[in-house]
Amino acid sequence: MEYVSRVPRPPLDGLIDDLYYLEGPPPYARLRLPPAPAALLIVNLGPPFRVRGGADLEAASYDDGCVVTVPTLAWEFGYPPGTRSVGAHVKPWGLAPFLPMPAAELRDRPVTVEQVWGRPAVADLRDRLAAAAGPHGMLTLFEDELVRRLGETAGLGLVRHTSGVIAATSGAVAIGDLGAAAGVSGTHLARRFKELVGVTPKRLARTHRLTGAVLGIDPAGPVDWSDLAHGAGYFDQAHFGHEFRAFTGLTPTRYLEVRRRFRLEHPGHVLDGWPLPAD
Repeated sequence: MEYVSRVPRPPLDGLIDDLYYLEGPPPYARLRLPPAPAALLIVNLGPPFRVRGGADLEAASYDDGCVVTVPTLAWEFGYPPGTRSVGAHVKPWGLAPFLPMPAAELRDRPVTVEQVWGRPAVADLRDRLAAAAGPHGMLTLFEDELVRRLGETAGLGLVRHTSGVIAATSGAVAIGDLGAAAGVSGTHLARRFKELVGVTPKRLARTHRLTGAVLGIDPAGPVDWSDLAHGAGYFDQAHFGHEFRAFTGLTPTRYLEVRRRFRLEHPGHVLDGWPLPAD
């Protein structure tokens, strides 16, 4: 697969980690993605893809693309054989200035880009992206469109600062102290997080903690699960295993098997590292 990415210019860099272009045959028809402390915006330029965004949802087809706020459950992405898209890996709070609804309404329920920006606007954007001069031209056009759509969002500074504290501690922060440090009540902080991130500060901290543990696994060598659990702040390995399964949908040993399968079957692939084969 061809993958081109770059960090956007200010002020988007305070909302988005990177913009990317992706094209080519996928490594697997279906990929499982554990929850991450991040959101996602995809504008589809190829055949429709399928997304299942929660344990109680059926996979749905997305023609124009999709918007995914910070998830709490593992979700599945079904690539078409000739996938082609432009997207953004978004910071937890970064979608809020582009959404017409509270982020909590989209939690674990991906929506089409049309539902966010409207059919005419998205059709026009897709046409312009398809006519752009290569991946870098597409990313420049997409970046300009996001800057044009950027709006003021009440409470964004508060949520961004507090999210930064959570990220800096890898989720190991006393949630009750966050509101006091920011000069607001815990109830106010939780409400702002639900509006702009889609989850509470406590849930975001849990996601950071589990993500750190998962990324700390080296699939190339032996894994000491007890040490990993202790390093992630869990009282015992059993508690860690329960949280791990709720987080990824897999037991720790099964997760390791699937990660190793990806590396064995597609060494050096651009998608290796977080998505897992779901076939």
